[in-house]
Formats: sequence, structure tokens, C-alpha cells
Amino acid sequence: MNRYNGVNAYKTTSIKTAGGGKLIIMLYDEAIKQLEYAVKLLGAESKKYDAINAAILRAQDMVTELMVSLDFDQGGEIATGLFSLYTFFNRQMMEANLEKNSDKLSVVKNQLSELREAWDQIISGKASKSEGSSSGGINIAG
Repeated sequence: MNRYNGVNAYKTTSIKTAGGGKLIIMLYDEAIKQLEYAVKLLGAESKKYDAINAAILRAQDMVTELMVSLDFDQGGEIATGLFSLYTFFNRQMMEANLEKNSDKLSVVKNQLSELREAWDQIISGKASKSEGSSSGGINIAG
């Protein structure tokens, strides 16, 4: 088994064993990572348009996964607000991809980073509150 197969196996196991809240954080992390990569490539002297496109599409996939993870029954207005934000992010990324505009990507990346930090605080707070409780799972509705 080569090194990359081991890394992929580790990532797959991490995803399969992560709780709902941890999966949300992983989606944010991957979207942010892909946007950082796309911005870096856009700033390079010789542009690798295929790689830029692939990174932006991957970030859009992560945001779409965040959208489908929303629970509107439990999340109410928060889920609706997040859905609107995610829709805006996807639209901005699509426009940035067409225009090859790193500024739009940076705005989305920064906003995703803020949301990721908020989720991290929510999850940490819930984890510390439920340490003595046997109820598992985290409401990913928002």
C-alpha cells in the first residue's frame, strides 16, 4: 500500500466515524482549503485554469453538502438563513470561476471561516454540556 492509499483510507475512516457536528466542520475545512488553493492559483504567474476550476467546483460541492445537511424542521429560521447564505456562496463561487476573480473567492472563504468557527464553538459547547449525558448526536440544523 503506498502512502496516498493510507492517507485516503484514514480520511475515509475519519469521515465514516465522525459525528454530525464534526462532519459539518470537515465540510467547512475542505471548502476553505479548496478556496485558498484556488486563490493561490489565481495569483500565480502562469494560471492553471483546470486546477482553479476543479478547486472551485470542489468548494461548491462542500457548500452544497452543507445545504443538504440542514434540518428545516428543527433549525427553523437559522436553517433558512444558512440556506440563503450557502446559496449566495455558491453563486459567488460560480461567478468567481467564470470571471477568475480571486476577490469574490476570498470573501466567501472569509465568511465560511467565520461560520466554521461558530460551528466549532457550538459543538464544543454541546460536547462539554453533554459529557455526563448518554444522548449522542448533534443537531446540525443550526
